[in-house]
Amino acid sequence: MERECCLSHSHVVRSAAPAAAAGVFVAAGLICLSGCASHADRLAQVRSAYFANDLSAANAILDAGIKADPREADVLKLEQAIVSLSAGQPQQAEKLLREVRDRFDELEGTQLANTASYLTDDQRRAYAGEDYEKILIRALLALTNLMHDGGDAEAFSLQTIAKQEEIISAAGTEQEKNPKLAYQRVALAPYLRGILREATHLDYDDAERSYVAVVNWQPGFRPGPYDLERAARGTHSAPGNGVLYVFALTGRGPYKQEVVEVPSSAALLIAGEIVSAVGSQTVPPNVAPVKVPRVVRPPPGATQSVAITVNGQPVGTTETITDVSDLAVRQYEAVFPQVVARAVARRVVKKGAVVGAKEMSGLDKGSLAGFALDMAGVAWEATESADTRCWGLLPDKIQVLRVELPAGEHDLALAPQLVAGRPGLARNERISIVNGRNTYVLAVVPDTAVVGQVLVSTP
Repeated sequence: MERECCLSHSHVVRSAAPAAAAGVFVAAGLICLSGCASHADRLAQVRSAYFANDLSAANAILDAGIKADPREADVLKLEQAIVSLSAGQPQQAEKLLREVRDRFDELEGTQLANTASYLTDDQRRAYAGEDYEKILIRALLALTNLMHDGGDAEAFSLQTIAKQEEIISAAGTEQEKNPKLAYQRVALAPYLRGILREATHLDYDDAERSYVAVVNWQPGFRPGPYDLERAARGTHSAPGNGVLYVFALTGRGPYKQEVVEVPSSAALLIAGEIVSAVGSQTVPPNVAPVKVPRVVRPPPGATQSVAITVNGQPVGTTETITDVSDLAVRQYEAVFPQVVARAVARRVVKKGAVVGAKEMSGLDKGSLAGFALDMAGVAWEATESADTRCWGLLPDKIQVLRVELPAGEHDLALAPQLVAGRPGLARNERISIVNGRNTYVLAVVPDTAVVGQVLVSTP
């Protein structure tokens, strides 16, 4: 695809006046670097296959994408992690999440240093992840680890808490200059730590502190006060009972789409600082609309929660512990002026490069060769597209239900509760409850039925 784009623009070079040929050649070459393929197109195919419960097709598309463009490899591995988890392979999912976590850590702080992206677009950069993605990687690492051995689940929970504080504090302490101070915290992390501390039958103080964070970070989580009260009493479960935790990843989560944005005064101010760091150009007072990515929340899905039945008796429905879409949209909106500023800075750098090429060629104002170079510059800017790379298989919400049950074998049924009030397609599982211990169940329910397998674990 990139080769086809380069060939189509080579005509500009051949038709330009000789005096400007060098400058036009540079512009056309940079157009080629921008590429023509869109991550959004590939993601749409993956989401379509995954939501249709065709995990093998989704994986095949992801494998092809990783081979086709190494710059998309990391973010596509995040999608593969969700596919692997749904396929009943939590260890493989954890491996992929670990790889991307470490890769994003390596890339942190390198985005502004990549001046090549100012000559093309942000798709030239290695994708380092959005803040919400870096945090959710660790949260899902904790949940994924819980579904096979649980040995590192608490460590991953603590990493999640630490990472979000690191991201926020690194941007400064002044409210006016640090929009990240308003970031919503991920309540799933302290919740997981709380249930793991409870399961020791000793560390109830740690569990209580964790549940305090849950209540503060997710006040709409109705079981929160009851969890806090139980930890304060120092009681995991009644003698002869164990505890079942059903986690559900419900709905279709956030993704990025390209939008045309008129730069705000805040974005122009930030852009001026960026341009100063990469060149000597200044930001002009008037900048045309630019293409930028925006995180959007899909329309409400069919499933609002999952009803749980044990041995034919209803025991409750899952409650939201983390609203992933709300978290992602709010965090991204907080830093959106910076996203626009990068696009503005890139536009200014490109205009400056065209002006510089004309000056180096000694072209007169209004000359045909100068006009040809201007047209090449316009084409150069027109080939920009927003960087829509993102973790596109995240759920809309992460939900949970806690049920205390007698030790022994039980028949479990999970039925999506549709917005229309009707139940979705139920999934039945046989589970074992162990005296004094936790049993964990995880299901992915993006629409009216479970995708892939229901995972059951008693670490």
